[in-house]
Amino acid sequence: MLAGTALMAAALTACSGGSGGGTDSGKGEMKKKPDMAISVNLTGDQAKPGEPVKVTLAEGKLALVKVSDGKGNELPGKIADDGRTWTSERNASPGTEYKVEAQNTDSQSANAQFKTVAADKVNKVTINPGKANGVVGVAQPVSIVFDNPVKNKAEVEKHLKVTTSNNTEGSWGWFKDYTGNDRVDWRPKDYWKSGTEVKVEMNLNGVDSGQGGGMFVKDYNTEFKIGKDRRLQVDLNTHKMTVTEDGQTVKTIPVSAGTPGGKKASWLGKMVLMTKEGTIRMDSQTVGLGDSYDKMVDYSMRVTWSGMYIHAAPWNTANFGRANTSSGCVGMSDSDAKALFAEAQVGDLVEVSGEGSKGKADIGNGYGEWNLSWDEWKAKSALSGTPQNG
Repeated sequence: MLAGTALMAAALTACSGGSGGGTDSGKGEMKKKPDMAISVNLTGDQAKPGEPVKVTLAEGKLALVKVSDGKGNELPGKIADDGRTWTSERNASPGTEYKVEAQNTDSQSANAQFKTVAADKVNKVTINPGKANGVVGVAQPVSIVFDNPVKNKAEVEKHLKVTTSNNTEGSWGWFKDYTGNDRVDWRPKDYWKSGTEVKVEMNLNGVDSGQGGGMFVKDYNTEFKIGKDRRLQVDLNTHKMTVTEDGQTVKTIPVSAGTPGGKKASWLGKMVLMTKEGTIRMDSQTVGLGDSYDKMVDYSMRVTWSGMYIHAAPWNTANFGRANTSSGCVGMSDSDAKALFAEAQVGDLVEVSGEGSKGKADIGNGYGEWNLSWDEWKAKSALSGTPQNG
């Protein structure tokens, strides 16, 4: 078989004429086809990151382009309809060496290399819920807080994607976190449906935050599932908390909420159970309430960053179901708090109604986005007018 192949190759060489790869005069040898020529918009070892890679073919049509870093990670991209250019869908990352491999429709190939400079400043994120949360309640938003300012909000938002198992409608919204940092949350139009599976992809590697914010040098992702539809409804007028599951009342708990008429009043409106912190030290000086209290508190569940909790308050037993006399938190008996702590999920809705509150907390003081109408929330997107279904 090998001999036959060699004879055929020799015959093809002997029969070749002046077209294509002809023979050199008097030598009987094949002329080498000229290599294909490409140009890349990023060159050298000081290339600028934060923009797509563009590969251009001098003549002919591209059939394949591969742009990969030193770890073998490839930048996805597309060849233009005319076949002359290929453009990556992702930006080139800072401080990264890239290899470019291209092939045309005549099976000719060409290679190139470049290296991007490192970022002068790197931006990072904190995301909630993290992967460790697993199952969360129906009011839990996706929440991303940035270490540094984000001026290019629209560009950053374009690289954030929420995918759900049932095409839940939702939108991103930008505002300031309680820390003062830039924050963007993704809230469904309505509360999540139990059983919904959620995947969040933050394809931020190589994206520029804008002036003062620096560049992202990695991607982030998280996923979680929506658990039972549990809602905690606190009525300041009746001094009771009603616990519902799937729309049915399962428990009514006597409580004592914040003292009306000042800083010790409770926040009003729709909030979200942020964390289950258990036994913690509560010191009134840390929340601007002087020497009001300093004690260890059991079954503590945070509702706002500013220090509103649901927790056990055995020292206030006489007022459960009768009067609101706490320093802003919602207190109850040890037994009720223990049972609620065992059942509650991070992400459960907490809704406070009635008289004597200090109003609604700022949107970034916890998860206050449910106090906004759907239209008000969508208007906070940097891509306002572009609905995002997951």
